[in-house]
Amino acid sequence: MSQRDSIWRNMDKPLVLMYLLLMAMGWANIYSAAYDPEHANLFDRAREYGAQSVWIVASLLIGAAMLLVRGEFIRNLAYPVYAFVLLLLVLVLLVGREVNGAKAWFGVGGFGIQPAEFSKFATSLALSSYLSGLKTLKEARSRVVAATLILLPVGLIMLQPDTGTALVSAAFVLVLYREGLSGNILLIAILAAILVVLSLIMKESVYSIPFTGTEVHGQYFLIFLLAVFCLLIFLFVRKFVLKHRRKRIYVYLLAVLLGSAAFISSVDHLVDRMPAHQQTRIRVLLGLEYDPRGFGYNVEQSKTAIGSGGLLGKGFLNGTFTKYKYVPMQSTDFIFCTVGEEWGFVGSAVVVLLFGALILRCIQISDRQRSRFTRIYAYCVASIFFLHLMINVGMAIGLAPVIGIPLPFFSYGGSSLIGFTILLAILVRLDAERLEVLR
Repeated sequence: MSQRDSIWRNMDKPLVLMYLLLMAMGWANIYSAAYDPEHANLFDRAREYGAQSVWIVASLLIGAAMLLVRGEFIRNLAYPVYAFVLLLLVLVLLVGREVNGAKAWFGVGGFGIQPAEFSKFATSLALSSYLSGLKTLKEARSRVVAATLILLPVGLIMLQPDTGTALVSAAFVLVLYREGLSGNILLIAILAAILVVLSLIMKESVYSIPFTGTEVHGQYFLIFLLAVFCLLIFLFVRKFVLKHRRKRIYVYLLAVLLGSAAFISSVDHLVDRMPAHQQTRIRVLLGLEYDPRGFGYNVEQSKTAIGSGGLLGKGFLNGTFTKYKYVPMQSTDFIFCTVGEEWGFVGSAVVVLLFGALILRCIQISDRQRSRFTRIYAYCVASIFFLHLMINVGMAIGLAPVIGIPLPFFSYGGSSLIGFTILLAILVRLDAERLEVLR
């Protein structure tokens, strides 16, 4: 049997079908979002949907080519590909083209290439290669190396700056957790996020400490509440926990209290170092500032457009908010508002469920692997798609800050489409060898 026949027989056809369906649906929504009656031809390259058709063809060709590459060759190239993408991230800082305040693009004719989009599959390959060679992730050295592989491209992307793309790297924390990273670290990260939100919400208010009449600013009151919480746990431990176990728990409580106090005190400093527009977006998201005509405009218009779609939507090309361009970036970051307005709640649910099915399929593919490399890589893919879906949709409905993360296969852009295609194509190719490869 030829290699081509073997690939076709063993490739995961449901995953490929979902990829093609999502890409077709995305193209239709880009057409609607950027529709111009004077340029109604779907392949008119003067419009975004025409340019996207070029990227779709390029993605299909690249994806098909990836299926012909042996899995062993892909595994051996994991670190070289990672190093090459790091080099591109350095070069784009030196000679790249600045777009919307971010020096993140290489100009190629009338098109632009954003190398940060390629860091997703490059980091996935490098991380999978490293983790697959470990027996455990419990050693400090292993965790440091894994974190370095993730954070190197993040640091270069933040220099552009492109906070949204850098944030996607948080998806790899789920992979590390799946591969044995202590759940305590994940819990600490979640608690830190909660403390950041509470600190920002409470910092401008003044609270009275019970029984003392003393008034303190919100951040100090939050530290007081944590101290009371730790004191209650201390009293509980002292009364109900065996004496030889108390000392370690007391040390943990003291570390949590002091660490949380230092972290809460540093939140203001960290936020103040962010660009002014990002600070405003965070304040608008948390309800600390109402700015419907400024930084809150995009989200307000997006929510209105989605809400106006009702249950079944207004129909293809019939969205008034979409047609009259009321929503900025409606073919890129806010493409989901086009889905909500024209397809309604039912259509939006179908899109979200289809993405959910793709993510679950990646997890199923991971669980059936004999190759640890492929298993880890599949979890990387699932985690990346999950984070993109959650943040982009959350952004469109006002539950996440506006940070410029595309909706895979829907948002206009060649770099992201090619990047996601390569990400999936590698998985399909590796999975096609699942009965042959053990490493």
